[in-house]
Amino acid sequence: MPHVAKYVAGWGRAGDTGALADANRIRLGACWYRLFTEADHGYGFVEARIPELTLAVRDDARGRGIGSALLASVAARAGQEGHGSLSLSVEDDNPARRLYARAGFVPVARVENASTMRLDL
Repeated sequence: MPHVAKYVAGWGRAGDTGALADANRIRLGACWYRLFTEADHGYGFVEARIPELTLAVRDDARGRGIGSALLASVAARAGQEGHGSLSLSVEDDNPARRLYARAGFVPVARVENASTMRLDL
């Protein structure tokens, strides 16, 4: 999937930060952010100084607070690293939209059936 590779390709560059959730050596979820440029960015881009966040939780692990815990951990780390905000893109029918709203993300733009959301830390 070339359109999502930019979120992980060359992981470990300056500004890449993330957290993992696992139990009994089974990876349950991951949350990370990365900085992009105006010329090369992802779907949730707001501006170059605001990292774009990605969150993924296994289908069979959803609804147990894993996504919320990962998001809280990574947002705290972003604040410690001096970032004032995080951004992301979420499609209208994605149940994670409620999680993001509970965490304080607010819509700042629309592209087709998705919202770009921003969390001020």
